[in-house]
Amino acid sequence: MSLLRNVGTIGSLTLVSRIFGFARDILLARVLGAGGVADAWQLAFQLPNLFRRLFAEGAFASAFVPLFNRHMTEGESEAKRFAGEVLAVLLPILVVFGAIMMLAMPWVLWAFANADLRGDGATYDLAVLMGRIAFPYLMFMSLATLVAAILNSLSRFAAAAAAPILLNICLLTALVWGAVQAPGEATRAATGIGLAIAVSVSGVLQLAWLYWFMRRAGFRIPLGRPKITARVRQMGALIVPAVFGAGVYQISRFIDLAFIRGLPDGSLTYMAMADRWNQLPLGIIGIALGTAILPALSRYISKADDEEAVRLQANAIELAMLLTVPCAVALFISGSAFVKVFMQGQAFTAEDARVTGMVVSALVVGLPAYVLVKVLTPNFFARADTRTPVYTAAASLVVTVALNFLLVPVLGVVGLALAGAAGAWVNIGLLGTILARRGFFHLPARVVGRLVRILVAAAAMGAALWALMQAIAPWLDGTMPEKLLAIAAIGLVSLATYGAGAVMLGILDKATVQRLMRRQT
Repeated sequence: MSLLRNVGTIGSLTLVSRIFGFARDILLARVLGAGGVADAWQLAFQLPNLFRRLFAEGAFASAFVPLFNRHMTEGESEAKRFAGEVLAVLLPILVVFGAIMMLAMPWVLWAFANADLRGDGATYDLAVLMGRIAFPYLMFMSLATLVAAILNSLSRFAAAAAAPILLNICLLTALVWGAVQAPGEATRAATGIGLAIAVSVSGVLQLAWLYWFMRRAGFRIPLGRPKITARVRQMGALIVPAVFGAGVYQISRFIDLAFIRGLPDGSLTYMAMADRWNQLPLGIIGIALGTAILPALSRYISKADDEEAVRLQANAIELAMLLTVPCAVALFISGSAFVKVFMQGQAFTAEDARVTGMVVSALVVGLPAYVLVKVLTPNFFARADTRTPVYTAAASLVVTVALNFLLVPVLGVVGLALAGAAGAWVNIGLLGTILARRGFFHLPARVVGRLVRILVAAAAMGAALWALMQAIAPWLDGTMPEKLLAIAAIGLVSLATYGAGAVMLGILDKATVQRLMRRQT
């Protein structure tokens, strides 16, 4: 299947999940608001979710997929034995780690909770309870990631891309229940507990969903006694550095939690709500591209087919920027409008929406860089090199932390977002330079020219949006039909101006589409 079709399959299903996620966050903002129970819930949910993204979807998948594909070339029986060896070791580690974290939850949350949350005994106890209920989600999703990695390696991307929809359906169920109850602190607390239960239930459902599709594909993982075999040791040696290489975005989120600890009540919710808008293009484009190209890159590199590997990498970068740059520009200029229209109301005040909109604009400064990290790091992982991305990620984190100390005292939570964006661009600069110096990849002149034209088209779109925002500002404070009309105008102007620019500048033509549609072998 071609790169464009693979990304389209993963991205379209991710889009469905993100739409459910938006509905979830709209209800979450209106039912829980910002601060208090809302911050307690965000803290309780972010811990297992960040661990999932960092270790399971990031490090584990990046280390497992190239090795699994290598064993597949030796025969499916070898790949099954390798998967069984990994599962036998992974399962007890997850059980022990989960038990320790649940027992230590009061102290773990204390390390990240701000002064307002720590000072409210009842709300803090609720956060601990929610954290303990939700944390098993990590174990179920880590096992689900193993199954998803196998399915992706077999070029069956749809099931794994659709699985997160189940999480959002479960969370929406809990939120709808909370929305129809009488407003008050008791309802918010009960809704928070319901959300925590929904998270863990969704983990079970996603694991069962993926396992069914794996069996349908004719693959079964044999489970034996835990044993540290040579192949498991090899994977373990790859996972540790991959935590930093593939998970720089998630690590920066952990750093954010540490700095948010000293910020006013509500800051955690502002960052989480803003990140939802940033995660929309990042998930649909960045994660989809990274997931789609890693198995193919692994196959090309194992066959020493450097020409095809470079072609695939160049196509991925071009497609990533074609889709991501206009998203970043549009959200930078009009992100506050989306927050105001879709999230403001009931418990989520106009001031909450204003601050969240500012954080959205700051976050998306780094959006193209976050996507490119997902696109470039597979070039290292496909070569079983998980160390180099560690060094680049470490450098970017040093920049992020230094900027946090400079910006957070002045800009608050907005400074956190800007610092993370700057660190991501440092990471991209280093990754690209190292790939070029080692002769693994260099941007063809054709792609460089297209990237310049993409920037020009996006800049024209940005100018049009800037003028539009001045004209529709009164609509954003008007009736709901006026607000929806404003959002429709933003969408139409964005599509029309960027689309026209892409055609006029020759960014999109028949040859480009044919190149992206070329089948991966």
